[in-house]
Amino acid sequence: MSKKPSQFIYLIASLITLLVGYAYLRYAYKVTDSTPFTQEIVLIILGTVATIFITALLLNKQTAVEIEKEQSIKFLELKAHTYEKLLDLIENMSVVEQFSSAEFTRLQFITHRLAIVASADVLNEYQHFIKVLSKISVDRSFTNDTEELSQALSALTVQIRQDLIGTPSSSDYTKKQIKEMITQNSYTSSIIKLAKKK
Repeated sequence: MSKKPSQFIYLIASLITLLVGYAYLRYAYKVTDSTPFTQEIVLIILGTVATIFITALLLNKQTAVEIEKEQSIKFLELKAHTYEKLLDLIENMSVVEQFSSAEFTRLQFITHRLAIVASADVLNEYQHFIKVLSKISVDRSFTNDTEELSQALSALTVQIRQDLIGTPSSSDYTKKQIKEMITQNSYTSSIIKLAKKK
């Protein structure tokens, strides 16, 4: 059973219990009309039950908000870690005279990680970045192509920054477009890897 229907059932059961309890206590209050002390005890019980019910609802909501907040923080940390790995890999590829096929394998796996965590804008910019990377890495080096690499990487890091700080997306992507970007990114990184083996 999904979360929302179970919460709805819990809410209905709680309301029924509250109404039945209230009706019973109201009946007890009327019955004890002749003894004011007993009426006061019934009122205390009714007030206590109402307080407990309201507190339980507030705590339940607070717990749900805290869990959601914790999940958001963990997902943001995962995003940041994945983006750092990508930038570290590009940096490592930039400082060597010739990079090996291991770097391309790492790039391919980072592409799949990005597909899991990145926003649609980052995926779109990454697609452009991979195309630039494919063009300039034919000789397994970025030595004479640093300016082109820098421009493509700058555009990508702008999108990464916007994704991490939560700037609203400037464009709306459909699920189909996102799926196509992920497939294209994976396909392009595979082509780069195969090309370097030749």
